[in-house]
Amino acid sequence: MTLLSRASSFRHFRLIPVGALLFAAHTMVAQAPAATTKPSAPATVPDRAASYYHYGLARLYEDMAVNAGRSDYATQAVEQYKLALDADPNSRLLQDGLADLYFKIGRIREAVTAAQDQVSKYPNDIEAHTLLGKVYLRSLGDMQSAQSGQMLQLAIGEYEKLAQLKPNDVETHLLLGQLYGLNHDSAKAEAQFKLAQGIDANSEEVALNMARLYSEQGDPKRAAEVLSAIPVDDRSPRIEFALGASYEQMKKNKDAIAAYHRALEMEPDNLDTERGLANALLAEGQLDEALKVLTGIVAAEPQDAQSQVHISEIQRRQGHYDEALKTLEKAKPLAPDSLELTYNEALIYDALGRYDDATGVLTKLVTDTERADGKYSDGEKANRSIFLDRLAIIYREENKTAEAVAAYKQLLALGGDYVKSAYSGQIDAYRDAHQWKEATAVAAQLAKALPSDHAVQLMYAGQLADTGQVDQGVALAKAQLAAAKGAPDERDAHLALATIYTRLKRWQDAASELNSAEALATKPDEKLYVYFLRGSLYDRQKLYDDAEAQFRKALAIDPQNPTVLNYLGYMFADRGVRLPEALTLIRKAVELDPQNYAFLDSLGWVYFKSGQYALAEENLRKANERSNADPTVHDHLGEVYEKTGNLKLAVAQWERSMTEYASSLPADADPADVSKVQHKLENARVKLAKFAGTPGKQ
Repeated sequence: MTLLSRASSFRHFRLIPVGALLFAAHTMVAQAPAATTKPSAPATVPDRAASYYHYGLARLYEDMAVNAGRSDYATQAVEQYKLALDADPNSRLLQDGLADLYFKIGRIREAVTAAQDQVSKYPNDIEAHTLLGKVYLRSLGDMQSAQSGQMLQLAIGEYEKLAQLKPNDVETHLLLGQLYGLNHDSAKAEAQFKLAQGIDANSEEVALNMARLYSEQGDPKRAAEVLSAIPVDDRSPRIEFALGASYEQMKKNKDAIAAYHRALEMEPDNLDTERGLANALLAEGQLDEALKVLTGIVAAEPQDAQSQVHISEIQRRQGHYDEALKTLEKAKPLAPDSLELTYNEALIYDALGRYDDATGVLTKLVTDTERADGKYSDGEKANRSIFLDRLAIIYREENKTAEAVAAYKQLLALGGDYVKSAYSGQIDAYRDAHQWKEATAVAAQLAKALPSDHAVQLMYAGQLADTGQVDQGVALAKAQLAAAKGAPDERDAHLALATIYTRLKRWQDAASELNSAEALATKPDEKLYVYFLRGSLYDRQKLYDDAEAQFRKALAIDPQNPTVLNYLGYMFADRGVRLPEALTLIRKAVELDPQNYAFLDSLGWVYFKSGQYALAEENLRKANERSNADPTVHDHLGEVYEKTGNLKLAVAQWERSMTEYASSLPADADPADVSKVQHKLENARVKLAKFAGTPGKQ
């Protein structure tokens, strides 16, 4: 019940037009007794006429104070409320009104005191509880963390009481649900939202709050189900926007794009929706369309640095590196402290092969985000891990193994799962450099430090099997499988064993483990990985049709998975079949991960198979710059040089390929591949000997 409706209990009270109200204000103010004048003694019997008179003046002064922002009117309003209360001390309407006035004019302590006094006298006073709830809500954001927690509990207490007093009020249940969410009590939050839904099944606010809760719980599928249950014709732009965000979380980018488009049809100029659409288009790999949307956003809001960073990202992914740098330069004054902008600058330098510039930028990012006390928030930890990981990757590309290892070691200070990332990165760096002894030592150190971590033990098992300790590796993996029986880690143990058996060419054993892993896979990404490994297994057995079928199943789950795109495209290219499709697949993979040397190698190889030797050489050289320890890349470059008549360079590449094969793991040095390179090298040497002394021949 509002204050005005409550006031109808006073005799002769009636609503009057606003204009008349303001006129009356001046008249009554002129006729009013001085605000400081009070009766000499409180009335023993309520004087309703005097109370109503002062209450009317109080409301008029209150309106003028709020509209004009004048403190003198606010003071007069308070005094008139007090005079009204002198005439009728037990009036709940007046007591609630005074407390509410204190709140409106910012005298919060007095508002709380007045409201608490009301609650002590009238425990079921809805207006007093509502006021206290509003006060505590307003105070939440202004408190220190410890005080904020206390204020949150006070707010919850008030809205719990209000939910009892107003059980059919949707807004109360929604607010209480939101407060429970802030208190990390998801079950209670959901219960309140469902109560609100039971009262008003068509409430947009209820649907949005439930979807937000499920999204925060990491269950975007459930959030999408709540929102999509609303008929399309009944959805507002807000519903479609939230639905698009849920689909994005689920990596269902096409559905997200459709939802954002529907939102924009209803509300064409909503920049937040356009930003969501641009993100979904980026994730779907529709770079040109994303660029159009982002360009429109920047035209409408030139100060939007984030959108300019995304434009730069697209330019980088499309290979327009100079343009990408110029775009970032324009964005820098708008967001001089943007970590994302600076990080993207490092990625561009990396793509250009300006490794010193890239490592310089990343090193500064690492230094600037370091805390002397070693205490980081979750977000700060995530950022530092990204910066350090990219810094280490660039060092690996430069064959600076020691520097890469040092960068990974800095992750140790972040604790938690970052410790595993630190050790795993070191192992990968040593493996890149064919330093197998060092890689195994680090894996053993990690396995000893985390004996109960199944993922760590499985990684160590794979390292043992790779480096010739096959029985120990298989035994350790099987022990992890036995220990994880019936637990979520069981699937990972099957996958690890499948990988070990595949590398050992124990095809049947590998297939059996993959079948067991597939039976335990429940999520799409889990199934995708099974399909990918099975495709790789079939490919190594030269069962190409079966391999393709598995890769297609993986791409049906995630069409933007660069690893699957690259593998399928390379499988076609290496056999010289369906080259246009192979080129499309591999180009897409490179767009998604432009610095991946294996993808660049695949792109160079498909160009070679298509007879486009200049493009082949360009991309293979880039691949070689990013990893000069891969014998396959050297072999491919040798093929290009021989085809273009540069036999000396071909011989140099094949010699390097043989050197790398000699230090490779047995699983990575297929005897048939080694034999082919050896044969090509010998033939080329013979040709060079024949051409010795012949002008124009190399």
